[in-house]
Amino acid sequence: MNVTLLSTYDAQGGAAIAARRLHDALLRQGVASTMLVQEQRRAHEGVEAVAKTGWQKGLAFSRFALERAAFFPFEREKSVRWSFSPGVMGTDISRHSLVQQADILHLHWVNFGFQSIEDLGKLLALGKPVVWTMHDMWPFTGGCHHSGTCERYQEACGNCEPFLRNPAPNDLSHRVWLRKQKAYANARLRPVGCSVWLANRARRSRLFGSLPVEAIPNPIDTELFKPLEKALAKRKFGLSPDKKLILFAAANVSAVGKGFMYFEKGLHLLQQQLIDSEGVELLIFGGGDETLLENLPFRYHFLGSLNDVPQISAAYSAADVFVTPSLEENLPNTIMEAMACGTPAIGFDVGGIPEMITHRQTGYLARYRAADDLAEGMRWTLEQSPEAYAQLANNARQYVLANYAGAVVAGRYLSLYESILNERMNE
Repeated sequence: MNVTLLSTYDAQGGAAIAARRLHDALLRQGVASTMLVQEQRRAHEGVEAVAKTGWQKGLAFSRFALERAAFFPFEREKSVRWSFSPGVMGTDISRHSLVQQADILHLHWVNFGFQSIEDLGKLLALGKPVVWTMHDMWPFTGGCHHSGTCERYQEACGNCEPFLRNPAPNDLSHRVWLRKQKAYANARLRPVGCSVWLANRARRSRLFGSLPVEAIPNPIDTELFKPLEKALAKRKFGLSPDKKLILFAAANVSAVGKGFMYFEKGLHLLQQQLIDSEGVELLIFGGGDETLLENLPFRYHFLGSLNDVPQISAAYSAADVFVTPSLEENLPNTIMEAMACGTPAIGFDVGGIPEMITHRQTGYLARYRAADDLAEGMRWTLEQSPEAYAQLANNARQYVLANYAGAVVAGRYLSLYESILNERMNE
């Protein structure tokens, strides 16, 4: 069985990392997996790029820029600029050797100039079985990546008030929706949500009609992300083993959707609640505006962007609790990584996060947008007895092993691939 995974990136962003982890997990299961990306950021077994030369990389960047420029005249305001993709720019890879040789094509996140809607239509028109792991809502909306409380995607979009400057029945969102409907017609497509939450939303979209939608989580290598003794992990970063550390991590800490303002508010409330606030410090890694950290009430240690997996794993192990106050999430890699390292996680009750955090068993599930409950979650976790905390940490690790370990997830995809191919043989 030859499987080709398609992803815009191989190492940039959570969706790309999840796709590459699945590729590696499939290889370990003996599947002939390859991964085709727009531009390769890191050398990796079985990963090939469409854009290899400097000229081709320049074209790829031009497609990315033109895709963003195509939305600019329509955007409601600057804050939604990255929340909507019209899918007008891409490159035709339907004749690429890795596509042609595949028994199964497995789409992941393909926006930002890699695949236009029409390019996707050409792939689907090949007649090959196509699995599409959805890392956000874009595959079944009129262009938005997360619709929030808007449910118009269920019918045909249009009147897109959250994202468009001039919402109307036949606005950009409706036109994008119609282009997708045409591209998906008669396709051998099997959508997969990497959270039950996303799969349920996808099932309500008329774009997918009667297509069966699966729910299979993203995988993680539990040998790379595993617990390291906390005192040792803290010393790796020159931190005091006597301090309790609250960890915040995001690719862009200043992105509005990551909810940093709730983290900051929660920390100010926590400082008032703790008996010994001097015994707590912050550990933060990621990109974005570091000046945001200046108003935090606790001493912080900013590690910047981390790319080395052992170093990332050590940072999770060094922390006593991981906090992700994201306002829109599917199945965050960060929660999975923290829990794999035996660090309890705290997050809002939104998207796929409730599927990952079992309240007061593997972490703390806070009320949506409630900074006071976020503070309560941090206080509750930090004040656990050593025995209770050890049980909490073990629960988190065991949950990841049972649900997200590479062999577990790869096995589920392998069963899906085989069932799809068997259906085709029996037609």
